[in-house]
Amino acid sequence: MSLREKLHVMVVDDMSTSRGLILQALDAMGVTNVRYTADGNAALAELEKKPAHLVISDYNMPGMDGLHLLKALRTHAKLKGIGFILITGKADKQIIDTGRALGMNNFIKKPFQPKDLHACMEAVVGRL
Repeated sequence: MSLREKLHVMVVDDMSTSRGLILQALDAMGVTNVRYTADGNAALAELEKKPAHLVISDYNMPGMDGLHLLKALRTHAKLKGIGFILITGKADKQIIDTGRALGMNNFIKKPFQPKDLHACMEAVVGRL
């Protein structure tokens, strides 16, 4: 069984269009164990029930944004080892530096192509 078949991914994005594009890209890569939520609080609750190997989260979401979700994961004993990719439309230095300080594994700037997401993910989890 290949890594892409074993990998469990949680996609977190409040915008259904963006979430759909990410889900489409993952499907095209052959990543089939994918769950999604529309906000950070729901993602955290789902991950507490069933952890994932990788979270791909939008930065700008109402309630709990991507960096707050990352911080919650990194301070949670059971979830702190989950890989984390931040997706942002504005990859400014402060957001990226804060993400790195919190333990973000990688980030990708919107808009992106599926091949960009593929490369971003491989930098975190290994060859897919």
